[in-house]
Amino acid sequence: MARALIIGAGGVSNVVCHKCAQNSEVFEEFMIASRTKSKCDAIKETIESGIYAGRSKITTAQVDADNVEELVALIRDYKPEIVINVALPYQDLSIMDACLETGVHYVDTANYEPEDTAKFEYSWQWAYREKFEKAGLTALLGSGFDPGVTGVFSAYAQKHYFDEIHTIDILDCNGGDHGYPFATNFNPEINIREVTANGRYWENGQWIETKPMEIKREYHFDGVGQKDMYLLYHEELESLALNIKGLKRIRFFMTFGQSYLTHLQVLENVGLTGIEPIMYEGKEIVPLQFLKALLPDPASLGPRTVGKTNIGNIFRGIKDGKEVSYYVYNICDHQECYQEVKSQAISYTTGVPAMIGAAMILTGKWNKAGVYNIEEFDPDPFMDALNEFGLPWKENFNPIFVD
Repeated sequence: MARALIIGAGGVSNVVCHKCAQNSEVFEEFMIASRTKSKCDAIKETIESGIYAGRSKITTAQVDADNVEELVALIRDYKPEIVINVALPYQDLSIMDACLETGVHYVDTANYEPEDTAKFEYSWQWAYREKFEKAGLTALLGSGFDPGVTGVFSAYAQKHYFDEIHTIDILDCNGGDHGYPFATNFNPEINIREVTANGRYWENGQWIETKPMEIKREYHFDGVGQKDMYLLYHEELESLALNIKGLKRIRFFMTFGQSYLTHLQVLENVGLTGIEPIMYEGKEIVPLQFLKALLPDPASLGPRTVGKTNIGNIFRGIKDGKEVSYYVYNICDHQECYQEVKSQAISYTTGVPAMIGAAMILTGKWNKAGVYNIEEFDPDPFMDALNEFGLPWKENFNPIFVD
């Protein structure tokens, strides 16, 4: 039915590619392209020797996602209907430029951030709205899990259970254990920039800033157990604060173990999490990029990670004049993910929604020209697809709240 170009060849791309092959009725053909073609070839070989072998026609290519001309040439040569961007957030704008120039739809999983500033917000991508609208193209922003499914959960709650949603708490729990003293479950550079930044939450129309890891809560997660979690800023807060009716407060919490936090604090104290270049033996290096080279590749964690993730949203609000609460979440097992697609659950929970978001556009279930966040579309077909493609969700109408 359609042809997709998937840019990036890390753990999330591996999942996206497997899931496109599973959903071959929509993705008859796809190309995997990255700066390192051998990584693309490895993903292709994994699919072609696994349970989704023979379903889709898969090709690979080399491309520099920072180079708009290279991207345009590849898109014109391959002629996809959609580009799924699972490269680095630094590359979002160059890929969007290439999509505009070639007339193809765009999907990503994380919002743009400049490489030289630990600042991520939607303003740069929202500035493309009119261009995509005029071109008759859809750009779907943040079609991972958080952001992504957390936005779909919010739209679903708003559509079915609330007249007004007053508070949302997004809880991201990773109960997995990979056995290393310190490692990150996705790109170390992005992960560490995120968790060392100041926290922020939105309340009564304004942003309230906190120090990193300043606000801690404990929560008992279904399928995982009791965990410490910390308030972080996460990009979906920015769009949900605009798009959910009646919202008075939205927060985001993520679980961290004490060992991870202790290691991170030491690395921060000695300067290894810095993003400003320094001189070392006559060469300029960025400390965080050097640290990334020392740490285990997140794509290698799959075979050794055991345990489960639990990610979801707790809502409070009003329906028919009465107070209502609702909790919707997904539990994902690291080893089950590895058995299916050779990736752990963090990559799985991001990659499956990226494929689903692209499928929504290609099948016409989501059909609006412009640049949109995921909660701006009808959530129902996406929620159905989560159940179909490996991320079934659970509901609780009497949840324990976060104080």
